[in-house]
Amino acid sequence: MSVLEKSVAGLGIPQGPVLRDWRPEDPVFWNAVGQKIATRNLWISIPALLLAFAVWMVWSTVTVRLNSVGFSFSTDQLFLLAALPSVSGATLRIFYSFMVPIFGGRRWTALSTASLLIPCLWMSVAVQNPETPYSVFVIIALLCGFGGGNFSSSMSNISFFFPKARQGTALGLNAGLGNLGVSVMQFAVPLAVLGGLFGSFGGEPQQLSDGGQLWLQNAGLIWVPFIAAVSLAAWFGMHDIADAKASVKTQAVIFRRKHNWLMCWLYVGTFGSFIGFSAGFAMLSKTQFPDINPLQFAFLGPLVGALSRTLGGMLADKFGGARITLWNYALMAGFVFVVMAFLPGEGSEGNFWGFLAAFILLFFFAGIGNGSTFCMIPAIFRGEWEARRQRGQATEEQANRNASIESAAVIGFSAAIGAFGGFFIPKAFGTSLAMTGSAEAALYLFIAYYLSCIAVTWWWYARRGAERPC
Repeated sequence: MSVLEKSVAGLGIPQGPVLRDWRPEDPVFWNAVGQKIATRNLWISIPALLLAFAVWMVWSTVTVRLNSVGFSFSTDQLFLLAALPSVSGATLRIFYSFMVPIFGGRRWTALSTASLLIPCLWMSVAVQNPETPYSVFVIIALLCGFGGGNFSSSMSNISFFFPKARQGTALGLNAGLGNLGVSVMQFAVPLAVLGGLFGSFGGEPQQLSDGGQLWLQNAGLIWVPFIAAVSLAAWFGMHDIADAKASVKTQAVIFRRKHNWLMCWLYVGTFGSFIGFSAGFAMLSKTQFPDINPLQFAFLGPLVGALSRTLGGMLADKFGGARITLWNYALMAGFVFVVMAFLPGEGSEGNFWGFLAAFILLFFFAGIGNGSTFCMIPAIFRGEWEARRQRGQATEEQANRNASIESAAVIGFSAAIGAFGGFFIPKAFGTSLAMTGSAEAALYLFIAYYLSCIAVTWWWYARRGAERPC
């Protein structure tokens, strides 16, 4: 029997949902069966993650319409509703990042995707009654955080399927096309609420002050059939990897790893910016340029940022994650200054088109940084465990396995911490506007953060003689 035949025979698939022999770093195994299986799991994971992002960020669009259908919430309350899903999503990511090694990627993807039905259906009921109290909307917004939590488990799961040399591209595709959910939602929801798509099942329209009608409940209902279909596809089409099993205690070692916390800091600057700008852009545009309908343009930034994430992973694979990340932060800081130049101010009405273009470029570079930072993590932890192996503290097999488990856990945990940017950015905009009448104070804060990320990236990862060059 040839090496190839032995490899395929030893795998024993596809006889069930559990992969009991998974060796993506073995080129014979990978070319024979591994690549096909990994790709299949990736292409089911992507639409599941896209739906998760759509549900997670749906309030960034719904809030702009709530008062027009009979509610009377303040601007600060609306900014808070747009920000709250990021708080719960970020918190859930901390727990979700450990779930795949415990429950398996197939089962967890199916169940966590199905959980998105809860906020979608509840929202569709709540928005139809103008007497629904604000506290109910707060709860629904927090439940939309289920979508945010899914990102950590999804990225952790996909990292187990691909060899290290291909993880940047695979994670970039999963996250980048998954991030498209924000743009898809911000494009689809304004169209969906214009008609009675679901007949009597969808409920009656809401009356607008100008005599028009709006079916705001469709903002939740349009996702229901897709969530059901993808949940079933995940259950019957994905796999669990037996060797990827690990307890929370085993994974919790990352809390003692310095580079876990450093990568969390960096990811707040990239993904935190992407999700925070996605949550706050429409409301910020409405307050700064009241004559513009921001829902016509809100989807453009997340679309660009989601697509550029894949490019960031590819560039990092080719040129090194730290180098791409370093220059990316410098460009992000620069374009925040450009945004400020187009804001309304004393003696100036501002320029919306310049403001929009600068923000789209901010989204673009946030997406690049999302891909490049995630490419850094496996390289950093491979280096950590290779150093331990050379000191005789681990065998080669132990080093490879521990590096894989720890990097997957760090990917999930850093995604959790990064998601808090989705709360702080819109909240910073709201607070800055309430205290100063301008968004500039918040934007200066973002610049200071990006400068700190430049310093961290250069010192630990990018300079000559850095502790963990990557």
